[in-house]
Amino acid sequence: MSDRRERFLDRLAAHAERAPEATALWDDTQRLSYGELAAAIDERRARLAAAGANRVGLALDNGIEWALWDLALLADSRVAVPVPAFFGDAQRRHLVERAGLDAWIGPGGEALGFGSPGPGGVATRPVAAPPALHPGTTRITFTSGTSAAPKGVCLDTEAVLAVAISLAEAVAPAGIERHLAMLPLATLLENLGGLYLPLWLGAGVALPGAAELGWQGASGFDAEAALAAIERYRPHSLILVPQQLQALVDAAPTAPEGLRLVAVGGARVAAPLLERALAAGWPVAEGYGLSECASVVCLNRPGETPHGVGRPLPHARVRLSADGEVEVSGATMLGYLGEPPVAGWHATGDLGRREGDGLVLEGRRREVFITAYGRNVDPQWVEGVLATRPGIGQALVHGEALAHNRALIVPAAVGLSDAAIDAEIKAANATLPDYARVSEWRRCAPFTPHNDQLTANGRLRRAAILAAYRDWLTRPGADDTTTDASARPITTDPSRPPRSDFMSAYQRLQDATRAEREWLLDTPMMTRAMQGEIGRDEYLAFLGQAYHHVRFTVPLMMACGARLPDRLGWLRGALVEYVEEEYGHEQWILDDIRAAGGDPEAAAAATPDPATTLMVAYVRDRIEHGNPVAFFGMVQVLEGTSTAVATRAAEQLQASLGLPDDAVRYLSSHGSLDIGHLAFFETLIDRLEEDDLNAVIEGARMVYRLYGAMFRGITARCTGGEAARELTDALV
Repeated sequence: MSDRRERFLDRLAAHAERAPEATALWDDTQRLSYGELAAAIDERRARLAAAGANRVGLALDNGIEWALWDLALLADSRVAVPVPAFFGDAQRRHLVERAGLDAWIGPGGEALGFGSPGPGGVATRPVAAPPALHPGTTRITFTSGTSAAPKGVCLDTEAVLAVAISLAEAVAPAGIERHLAMLPLATLLENLGGLYLPLWLGAGVALPGAAELGWQGASGFDAEAALAAIERYRPHSLILVPQQLQALVDAAPTAPEGLRLVAVGGARVAAPLLERALAAGWPVAEGYGLSECASVVCLNRPGETPHGVGRPLPHARVRLSADGEVEVSGATMLGYLGEPPVAGWHATGDLGRREGDGLVLEGRRREVFITAYGRNVDPQWVEGVLATRPGIGQALVHGEALAHNRALIVPAAVGLSDAAIDAEIKAANATLPDYARVSEWRRCAPFTPHNDQLTANGRLRRAAILAAYRDWLTRPGADDTTTDASARPITTDPSRPPRSDFMSAYQRLQDATRAEREWLLDTPMMTRAMQGEIGRDEYLAFLGQAYHHVRFTVPLMMACGARLPDRLGWLRGALVEYVEEEYGHEQWILDDIRAAGGDPEAAAAATPDPATTLMVAYVRDRIEHGNPVAFFGMVQVLEGTSTAVATRAAEQLQASLGLPDDAVRYLSSHGSLDIGHLAFFETLIDRLEEDDLNAVIEGARMVYRLYGAMFRGITARCTGGEAARELTDALV
């Protein structure tokens, strides 16, 4: 038993001995005292043991049962995998296969291959060869991905309880005796801060179901219902995401009585919202954390003057890199599921600065955009200001390389007029400097976890939203007085410089390589893959060729970084990020080959096709004897193609060939992963000077041709078309 787990269980026993009648857990159907808690946990431990459950999906609504099963899994060091309610069928199947679940608690298991729940309520399925986990893993929390392939964060009990115990020390001055769980317990933040933390303190935890808390599906939230639940349970503490806080403050300008701490996290909180909440008596304390660091890292303490997101918790150490990125050590993940283990300092991707003892966040490293006038803008700041307006429910702001910023707006109420939204944006603009103001907007559907545009914690999935609305968000040269119905202009400061029509560097790259890109995408094998019409032999042949170019990706990146001239030294930081994310992906391909019934050793030893060899050789030659930035032409081709076709191709292949998730890992992961990469890639390309951009364009044109030839060569070899193969060889 781990030290902290033993301390935690001993702590529960001490509460039971000291105050056996005190309430530990209650929901809308039952109440459980500390004196009854241990027996209830032990009963579920026995059910898990009888079912032979080792890796367990927990798919219940909030309530006492969720808490008891979770505590039973923790007590026995079984692997707990909370299942977010908003995950769709494909995401649930992915979760089950990637984590190798052999047990399921809650509805929906039969559709995922589990049998009917036994007498103990545990449904099981045989798993002959469960995927390897990082040693010590007892919890896998899945991030809500941009496709059907969310990533699993592997944590051990020591890290999880280190955060809970650390939080207990930080919030001790609040004297919390009752907590109301307002977020789903499948959310790591509520699991730790809303279950383990109050139990460590000996407090009672109210666990009503999602509907009683005001949740309406994944994105709707009824503040009046939530306030009724707060009145009923009379908690001392809550954990909220910013959207909940906004809705509650709008509905209750005076805070409910009895609240001592309202911790807010999951996404950035707008300063006007914090000021308004505090003025109304809501005891708000902003915090900061991420799943990779076992949730909470920093928190403003009760009774202290707030500074940004607060001081680091006792278990955590925080530092800033040379370029301002927040790095964390302490309780961090063991690694992502199926990826190499990690240790030491975790680079969060967030930018920050020190303010007194606290940390102030200044946006995501990949999300800060640079306007056409060279001003850096953190979109979360502007979005937060917009969202404080009563008529605006959600907003996304974009202005990379644009003279005026644009916003996607989700109205707070159905039927709100354009004029009303214009007025709300003007009011928000009045509080912003000119370079951060929004000049064009359009309505859009709500951002939700169901459409993969919002995380469980309320954070925007920017890459997915940008991919869905790219044409409007990035189009060049739109005049501020446009009458296009899809873009509603508002009055802007007349003193600002006029917009000029121009095409960004990234858009020039897209336009200059259009013919070559279309030639690649018209490859018959790609067309058939999107329709699920290629055979297993062609798929295995594709994986074999992919292995032989992917294994050179990291070496080529490193060579490019070493040969970049000083004027392009800023690109080295981007290459470091790419290396970190791409390292080891050739092993994923070999694993896919094995899972699809192929021979990975033979594939690795085989001689690659001419087009594959020439593609790698060409890029290496450009790095060593030309302009090394030409390497990014290869990035444009591989990641752009992946974004366009990989996820759909993976789904079609699985359906037509009956493949398990483990056989399409490379395709399914890169379809979603590369959406984020391309958003980052675009910002890099837009900083290039003319000669460097031309080198990227030249590189992309050649790689498009060679990559297309590779696909045609696979088809020729698998179908026996000698003439087609000769044509392919001639092309390269």
